[in-house]
Amino acid sequence: MHPEIQNMREVALVYLDRSGGLQKFVHDCKRYNDSKQSYAVYRFIISINPSDIAELDATLGNYILHNPLQAAQIFQSVCFIAIKTLSLIEQLETEAQISILLKPTHLPPLPSYVLSLSAYPFNYTSQRFYMAEGIVIAMGTVTKYTQGARFLCAEETCPFSEGFRYIRVHCPGATESATVRTDFVCSLCSSPLQEDMKFRVLGDKQIVEMIDAKILNALKGYSNNKSHFRIQAFTVFLRDELANKMTIGNHYRIIGIPACVQNGLQATACIEVNSIQLCKPNGPSFLSDNFKYLLSLTSSSCWRFTAVLANIFASQVVPPGTYNTLKLAILLSLVQTCEKENADYLDLLIVTSDTLVIDRLLNYSLCLLPRGIRHPPSSEIFPSVSKDKHGTGSASIQACSAVLAKGGVCYIGDLSSYKKDKLELLQSVLESRTTTVFIPGKKYGEEADQQVTISVQTNFWSFVDVDSSSKKHIQKENFLIGQMDMSLIPANLVDVFGLLIYNEFPLGRLSSPLVHHILKKAINPEAMLYKVSQQFRTQDYEELNIFTVYPLSSSFCLLRTFMLN
Repeated sequence: MHPEIQNMREVALVYLDRSGGLQKFVHDCKRYNDSKQSYAVYRFIISINPSDIAELDATLGNYILHNPLQAAQIFQSVCFIAIKTLSLIEQLETEAQISILLKPTHLPPLPSYVLSLSAYPFNYTSQRFYMAEGIVIAMGTVTKYTQGARFLCAEETCPFSEGFRYIRVHCPGATESATVRTDFVCSLCSSPLQEDMKFRVLGDKQIVEMIDAKILNALKGYSNNKSHFRIQAFTVFLRDELANKMTIGNHYRIIGIPACVQNGLQATACIEVNSIQLCKPNGPSFLSDNFKYLLSLTSSSCWRFTAVLANIFASQVVPPGTYNTLKLAILLSLVQTCEKENADYLDLLIVTSDTLVIDRLLNYSLCLLPRGIRHPPSSEIFPSVSKDKHGTGSASIQACSAVLAKGGVCYIGDLSSYKKDKLELLQSVLESRTTTVFIPGKKYGEEADQQVTISVQTNFWSFVDVDSSSKKHIQKENFLIGQMDMSLIPANLVDVFGLLIYNEFPLGRLSSPLVHHILKKAINPEAMLYKVSQQFRTQDYEELNIFTVYPLSSSFCLLRTFMLN
């Protein structure tokens, strides 16, 4: 044996002893031994802290980070010797029956350990640990895969026609056919090998699609960021204890080994996940000096600051002093964005004839949020089911706009453009904050039908074009003073919106300041038309990030939010 390998085995044993891993390993062995059943594969999970390993022995630490499959064999040998020396599992016969899964607690905070599909080249052949971040946009149902199998020589007189000489174990990126095939031959007599089906070990497998969080900037519909970048979804395999550990729409940091899975003529880049960590939104970084000064000037009244803020908000889109009621409602909705199960949501429905101005204002406000999604009319608002594209034939749930806007705002545009069934579904979601996806078992290879309930934790913004309403429907006569024609939208749907706002300007009339603003912006889109736009920039609102941190419900929640800082 090479002296370096022997030294790494000794260091691995010392690490297991010091970290408490040896005690956990003995406990896991007792569980197998108490069952009194022989297995083809005995699977063990070992948690690895790369920093602690590197302090003990830099060679082993480097081996784990850059050759994890070979490093697992080091721990496999140590565990086999421990089992035989301490008689931990009586049924165990060969070292090949031990399957070791190394789970690093973290990776070094260096660029070379970060995997991004938007960067070129994508190194999927190195088979070492990488860290990646992304948002779950699709989740498949849990299916089975072959975790391990036992093969025997077909020649009865061969010594390898019995025992546990030939054990096949799943490796990261391997397909089912790579683990279990019919073309294996005996290394002793060259006879074909046959699988002993009684010893096949099955595990759970779930296929997840993730996307870089940068995709959210592209889904806002409008952004000040002029840079261009390439974004591609990547496939993630969750196996065994990690199955169902992710929630659709959430942002995760994962550690795993990249691989390339071949499905016919199609090759898919994927990551075999070893560990999962939920990413939470960062808190506000700072409060700008201009906001602090404004707060000090208006501190004598809890309403004055709110009124001033609503007055100057979105001055890049509409003149200060216009649409104050709507802007205050938008700000109230923004501060009520969070990812709590029982959060208070403020959904906005705006009745207007100024659809262009309202659309610009809502788009601008949407971009202040990390999770602001403008729903494209060509896609679904709520999760849908499709067939998995990786050849399994199972169902895959697609996230769609409402789930991608988790903890933020989903802007769905003009309600009058949606059909009756979509409006009924929207009403149901606004009432329960959940949506149910039906998966027919016969269509997707399951024995029974399934119903998956998904939480919808987002605020919804929408508007109704009264001009469109008057064109599509005959307006009712004899309206009382102050009433609006809402015949286009079902009354029950209007009721479930948290706030209904009517257009501030009379039909067909725009204020003179707004007309001047629109004309000047058309001539010079980048111009700063007001001094307040320079003092309170869009970047100040974005960096402040108050809208995802302090969800308040009172009418003066904006003031309280800034005072908390």
